[in-house]
Amino acid sequence: MPVTIYHNPACGTSRNVLALIRNAGIEPDVIDYLKTPPTRDELVTMIADAGLSVRAAIREKGTPFQDLGLGDPALSDDALIDAMLENPILINRPFVIAPMGTRLARPSEVVLDILPDSHRGPFAKEDGEVVIGDDGKRVR
Repeated sequence: MPVTIYHNPACGTSRNVLALIRNAGIEPDVIDYLKTPPTRDELVTMIADAGLSVRAAIREKGTPFQDLGLGDPALSDDALIDAMLENPILINRPFVIAPMGTRLARPSEVVLDILPDSHRGPFAKEDGEVVIGDDGKRVR
């Protein structure tokens, strides 16, 4: 099953999502989007396929969002996409693309919506929160 994750190894949520994908028995294509950002077309497609607005796909915390004035509601989607491509840290993460759909996996367990139910065993996030139980099923 081909799965791609736009990953930031410094992000705990992104690390948890990568681990959840691997726990499902899938070795994804891991793209460090800060080093290899998506193209304009790829970014626009990811956002649309995830069912998000461009604004919902922008990361504010720990980015130049405020300094660039990106909170201005008059800015067009194209202007926001331009800013995200110029400053990839503005792209919220992790985006995951799989045959079953595309998601911005925040919180990390959102990725389970687009993965097969093939978990290798229990899984807990870095903070200890159990996401997959001993029975290999999602904990709700």
